[in-house]
Amino acid sequence: MIYLKSYINLFISAFLLSGWTFTVFADGPEYDNIVERIMAESNGNVKIEIDEDLLNKILTDPSVSVKKKDTKDQNSVRNGYRIQVFSDGRNQSSLEARAKARGNAIVARFPKYRGQVYTFSSAPNWYTRIGNFRNEEEAQKALDELKRSFPSFSSEMRVVRSKINLR
Repeated sequence: MIYLKSYINLFISAFLLSGWTFTVFADGPEYDNIVERIMAESNGNVKIEIDEDLLNKILTDPSVSVKKKDTKDQNSVRNGYRIQVFSDGRNQSSLEARAKARGNAIVARFPKYRGQVYTFSSAPNWYTRIGNFRNEEEAQKALDELKRSFPSFSSEMRVVRSKINLR
C-alpha cells in the first residue's frame, strides 16, 4: 500500500524539479514555507489535486522511487538466553493448557515479561520459556527472581540457550 505521504513527497519533488516556483501568501500569520501553512490551516484535512499527466509521469518515472511501509515486526533475532519454566511430556491431554497457564502466572506477577512468553511443542513435550536475555548473567538474575516468587515449580526452571527477539 502506498501511503498519501509518499504521494505528497513525490508531488513536491516533481514540483521542485520541474522548475516551477510559487509564493506563499498569507493574510494572517507569516509562514516560512508552504508545508507550515498547510499544517497550520488544514486541521488534518488536506485535498491535493494533481494534473493527471503529472501524476502519471510521477508514477511511471523509473527514477522516482516510492517507499512502501514495511509491516513486518522490526525485531531482530539473535542468539541469547531464555528461562524455561515448563517442560513436560506426561498427560498429553492437558499439556498445552498447563504450559500456557504457567506463562500466564508469571506475566500476572511480572508484567515486564508481557509479550515475552513463548509456549511451543516439540512432540511429545510442551515448553514455556520466558524472556529475551542477551547474556547468561541477565538470564540467571531473572531466574533467581522467578524461583523466589514461584517456589512450587522452581525445580523445573532453568536458563536455556535460545534464539531471542530484540526490539
